[in-house]
Amino acid sequence: MTTIAATQEIDRASEKTNALGNRTRIEDAALAARLVDGDQDALGDVYRKYGHRVYRVAYGLLRREELAQDVTQEVFVRLWKRPDRYDPSRGALSSFLQLDAHGRSVDLIRSEESRAKREIANERLSSNYQPSPEEEAMKRVTSERVQQALEQLKETERGPIAMAFYLGYSYRKVAEVLGVPEGTVKSRIRSGLAKLRESLGTELVGIA
Repeated sequence: MTTIAATQEIDRASEKTNALGNRTRIEDAALAARLVDGDQDALGDVYRKYGHRVYRVAYGLLRREELAQDVTQEVFVRLWKRPDRYDPSRGALSSFLQLDAHGRSVDLIRSEESRAKREIANERLSSNYQPSPEEEAMKRVTSERVQQALEQLKETERGPIAMAFYLGYSYRKVAEVLGVPEGTVKSRIRSGLAKLRESLGTELVGIA
């Protein structure tokens, strides 16, 4: 294939992609308008078109079929109740729904983590539980001075550290929640902990 022919092929592919994108935006705007008008059939059309994408996002984070189904249902119920939350001029409907699915999944993860921690705390209160040295060390992360030092970190460092130490997330889980590579999460946590050690000294010994 000559250079000219290759360039023409690329141009045709680009035009096709743009045409598909324009058609999708027009269809999304029409669906949004029908939802605002209270057209129940429109909700079914949106679900058939984008339901699998919403479910895939939820399952990717939750890894449990029933929870992913619950989140998917919640996303579409929220769309039906407040269709005006979606603005076609700001992006594709699929992106809006997938972002909502991500947010709802993260909220559910946090809720499940909080519930599990309450159950563990109640179990410990009702027994003669003795914390391990590692758990005693972890308590130092919650001290007021450490909290103040954490607030001085960049959000890109503070968020991963909070998920890892407060919620007990693995590097992989933190990466899934934030939507970044696992290596990036490790780098941000190492960078943040280095800054904390510099400002807190031995107070973080045994933490990481």
